[in-house]
Amino acid sequence: MIQANTWDSYLEMEEEINPEILRQQRVLSQIRKGIWLYFWLLILEGALRKWVFPSLATPLLIVRDPVAIGVLFLAFREGFFRSNPYTIIALLVTFASFLLTLFVGHGDITVAVYGARIMLIQFPLLFLIGIVFTYEDVIKIGRVLLIITPFMTILMAMQFYSPQSAWVNRGIGGDVTGGGFSGAMGFFRPPGTFSFITGLASFYGFVAIYVVFFWLDKSSQINRWLLVVATGCMLAAIPMSISRTLLFEVVIAFLFGLLAASRQPAYMPRMAGTLVAGIILFVLLSNFGFFQTATEAFISRFESADRVEGGLKGTLGDRFLGGMITAVTETTEQSLFVGKGLGMGTNAGAKLMTGTNRFLISEGEWGRIIGEMGLVLGLATILLRVHLIARMTINAVRALRAENFLPWMLIGFSLVNILQGQWAQPASLGFAVLSGGLILAALKGPDYDDDLETEHIETEEVPH
Repeated sequence: MIQANTWDSYLEMEEEINPEILRQQRVLSQIRKGIWLYFWLLILEGALRKWVFPSLATPLLIVRDPVAIGVLFLAFREGFFRSNPYTIIALLVTFASFLLTLFVGHGDITVAVYGARIMLIQFPLLFLIGIVFTYEDVIKIGRVLLIITPFMTILMAMQFYSPQSAWVNRGIGGDVTGGGFSGAMGFFRPPGTFSFITGLASFYGFVAIYVVFFWLDKSSQINRWLLVVATGCMLAAIPMSISRTLLFEVVIAFLFGLLAASRQPAYMPRMAGTLVAGIILFVLLSNFGFFQTATEAFISRFESADRVEGGLKGTLGDRFLGGMITAVTETTEQSLFVGKGLGMGTNAGAKLMTGTNRFLISEGEWGRIIGEMGLVLGLATILLRVHLIARMTINAVRALRAENFLPWMLIGFSLVNILQGQWAQPASLGFAVLSGGLILAALKGPDYDDDLETEHIETEEVPH
């Protein structure tokens, strides 16, 4: 006769090996692998379009979209992901704008679909990343980024000092005229493995967040030698990029680290150590000719841009605030309810419609959104992003008080990228989606139980 305790153990064993639970665990693992694939395609998309498959450069522009669709389908099918207020509003607003695009706007369905995919495919993925990823997954992303950084910096240096006709500087589709943007003193802004400098600037801005985090973190989750090397490479990348955006993102990462340290006095010695390490590495780099030359080019670029844009005030007001005020105030009566159509404000959309890569609506993100969707629907989309990053920031502050400062550090990158990052550019969109999802995952904290609990998973869809 089976004893009661034996029977209870048998039932527990049956529950542990329940085929349905095992199947869901396998699907969850597939979704996580899909998100990692999304990450690698974000890093290597430009390399595929320039060097590996140049003849497929155009379709590879949206190479991450099928991955996003696949993982979203699996998540919906298994009940891991349910629509939340953000995704519902995004769906309704984008669908309405899509119909207006076809019947009142430019009418090009291909361009409209390309524009609609931003909020219908990429935006929901942000929440799925937050649902299925754990705190440890967020740390793993950081480790991988730091491992990639030395190789990316070496590639950058090769591109910086090589002529635009060199293979390493090939443009999209194998363009032999080069893929670098004009910089200063005859040097070009290198794109690294990305299609353009914007992707590379976002990469190092993201790396900077993790560099500061790992210097402050007391749990020794990263090899110190790797951290030192990655820090030096990040500092070397600033002048070689000839990108003010990259410099500002590194400064913002440091400021967010300083704010985190001010909230937790125990972090202040580590923050001071981070500053000292950065100064030492900068002094050491300054002794090398390659760094001196790059610094001269960077300073020249900074000075010439300041003269054109009116100094730091003009740069921050016009470039980094993205013309947010003028995007609304300059709206005409004709674009109050109906914009010019989804996708028209993207470079890819412009290429499909006119055969040239240029801004048909606005270079600023808010201007593009309102220009495409009209003031009413455009503002709805903008306010959706504003509300999302505001809730994320509030929750990150709460986590900081609970000594989980990783979400706060990630806010340092996502604040601008979600608020008014240029989502029309695939790399910028990818980094915004990835970083936003990682914030939601990091908010779970290091003590989060990674066991598959469908009821718990479904409650983690929006920041709360």
